[in-house]
This record gives sequence, structure tokens and C-alpha cells, in this order.
Amino acid sequence: MDKNSKVPLYLQLMEVLIKKIEGKEYVEHDQLPSERELCDIYKLSRITVRQALQDLEREGYIYKLHGIGTFVASKSYNQNLVKLYSFTNEMEKLGKKPTTEVLSFSVIVIDDRLAKKMNLNKLEEVFKIIRLRYADGIPLMYETSYLPKKIFPNLTEKDLNERPMYEVFHEDYQIGVTKATERFSATLIQEQEAFHLNVKSNQPGMLIKRYAYYHDELIEYTISVALGDKFSYTVELT
Repeated sequence: MDKNSKVPLYLQLMEVLIKKIEGKEYVEHDQLPSERELCDIYKLSRITVRQALQDLEREGYIYKLHGIGTFVASKSYNQNLVKLYSFTNEMEKLGKKPTTEVLSFSVIVIDDRLAKKMNLNKLEEVFKIIRLRYADGIPLMYETSYLPKKIFPNLTEKDLNERPMYEVFHEDYQIGVTKATERFSATLIQEQEAFHLNVKSNQPGMLIKRYAYYHDELIEYTISVALGDKFSYTVELT
């Protein structure tokens, strides 16, 4: 771990563990070292290790068995949605009032994992934005978005508090989402997400990973956690 690096320590740990998984040092269903062991091995705090493991689980690299430990996950299959989805538009179609609260707005330096996902170079800067999406005042989705700073250099938290994200893209940067893919799977809602969604942690939810493009350039990578009992998708096959 390079504690002088601009890359957050939890991202560095994720990168180390992903390389071990991809390099077959850990294979499917192998048990990983415990949180405490990882703290000792890499000289990191429990909070840092826990965040790395939570994000690895969300990315589908590992899974947890309560009271037993953390294991390397099997590879999963993904289904593309046919129609481009907009939370704001869909809620309005249902006659509900959509609102968004920006919980966190920051600039981070990305690691190899995010760089590969977003087709960027390691150590490039991205905006990391955490938002809570409401319908008629009820929280439905907890979203973490990563946006390349070089594409939206003057983006501010105020912009996103006042207008929908895609409206900001279009009006301020003349950029629109021309295509997107979404991958969704079951998940357990984590403590921080549960707090904002007003539910108990570890209850079932829906995990959605969105890759949005302007032509062939990726402009948004978003991880959303939705309440499984209040939110659903329809996939249209043509």
C-alpha cells in the first residue's frame, strides 16, 4: 500500500485483491483472509478494509457467508436493457414527483479497476457523486456515480441539486446519453444505504450498474441500490 498515493487506500486494496483473483492466486469459492488478517497484512484500518470488501462484493468479485467468511465469487451473466432508462422520466410517467438529494460530491483519483471500467488512464480524476432518489418524498434508490472530470470540468454540486444530471450534461456541455447498458442482480442493502433508504440493513435489494455513453465514449458509471419491494424493471425483448 502506498500511503502517499493520491489513490484512496481502499481502492488500492481492491486492486491488490482483484489482481490476486484474476491471477488465480484465489480461485472461485476460495476463502479470503478475514478483515482482521487483511488489516495486519496490509497495515490498514478496519474501516478501510471493510469498505474495500463491500465494494468488491458489489462488483461481483466476492461473496460473504454470515459467520463463516468471505469467498471468491463465480462469474455471473448480464442482461442488457433494451430501452434507455431515466429515473426522472419514469417517475413522471407514473404520476409521481421525482426529487434528488446530493449526499456527497467529491473529486477522486481512480485506480486500475475504475480506469478499466471507464476506459480512462490510471490516476485520472473523476467526480464521485452519491445521490438519493425519491418518488413522492419516499427514498427509492441510493446511487453512486463516477463522471470523468475532463468531460465535465466545471460540474458543481449546486448544478446537480438544481437540475437532473442528464439535463446538466445536455445544457452545459451539449452532451447526451446516446446509449447505455445496465446490469442488475440481487444484493443485500448495506448499513449506510439502509440508513438513507429508511430500511433495515441486510434486507434484499436490487443492484444496478449503469454504463452510459455519448457515442463511443463512456461518460457515466453508476452503481445504484434500489428497494426490491418498491422498484422493478421491465425488459422488452424485440
